[in-house]
Amino acid sequence: MDALLTALADPARWRLVGLLAERPRPVGVLAQLAEARQPQTTKHLQALERAGVVTSQRSGQRRVYALRPAPLRELAAALTRLADTADRAGGSRETYDRYELSLHVERLAANEPGWADGRSFTFHRSLTAGPEEVWHHLTEASLLARWWTPDDLRVSELVFEARPGGRIVHEYRDAEDADGSDLVAGRALGVVEDVRPGERLAYRLSPQLPDGSLAFTAHLGLGLRRTDTGTELDVHFQVTDSTVDSADFIAGIEIGFGQSLDKLAATLAADTHDTEHDTHTRSAK
Repeated sequence: MDALLTALADPARWRLVGLLAERPRPVGVLAQLAEARQPQTTKHLQALERAGVVTSQRSGQRRVYALRPAPLRELAAALTRLADTADRAGGSRETYDRYELSLHVERLAANEPGWADGRSFTFHRSLTAGPEEVWHHLTEASLLARWWTPDDLRVSELVFEARPGGRIVHEYRDAEDADGSDLVAGRALGVVEDVRPGERLAYRLSPQLPDGSLAFTAHLGLGLRRTDTGTELDVHFQVTDSTVDSADFIAGIEIGFGQSLDKLAATLAADTHDTEHDTHTRSAK
């Protein structure tokens, strides 16, 4: 496949492929139609033959070349698979496009300090675990690290002191940046304000700009309510202290924090399933 892509990347060779798609042709005619010198045309045809996309045979004094469609169909199928992967519903490309649209809108609006102050977002999730287990996932660093970033990111540093006045540090990187050589994707500092185990958690969190200054302050209030099937989680997210440079961050709140909560729900559902499975296994013994 690599050899084929390399061969087709040359515009002159691509022109020859187009001519051969119409019908087999000798070198001299191909050179005339491509408006090129015959020696150079011969070299291009030989490169295409080595890549497997054309074949040739001697016919009297001439060498006639013909296109082999199969490699092109294989390449087309591979390209279609790549496009389908990128376009799959709910995939990363869809999220990227949504963020791009939101980013354009927010950058137009960010014309002075305080431009987004008072902006609020609400989130709701029905969780399969009880309030006690949900609370652990909201306040314990080792459990927070499992879900407290959007898709394609991972927590690289996390401090969460679950007490009034407690310190919060949240740093994250690309999920595939295994050795930490890429730039930090984001870092935020905050303070815990209200702690009512199993009921309510409130804190403020400020993402940092590349120069270390704060982009804005997010005030988050999380309420937990026990139900027969688990926990209802309600989150209120409000923006203050917004700077002109905070547009990129604010554009991603609804998508990014929503993805994080989806990961929390999936994590709790998986843990609940594993617990039920272990209980069933022990009972069966």
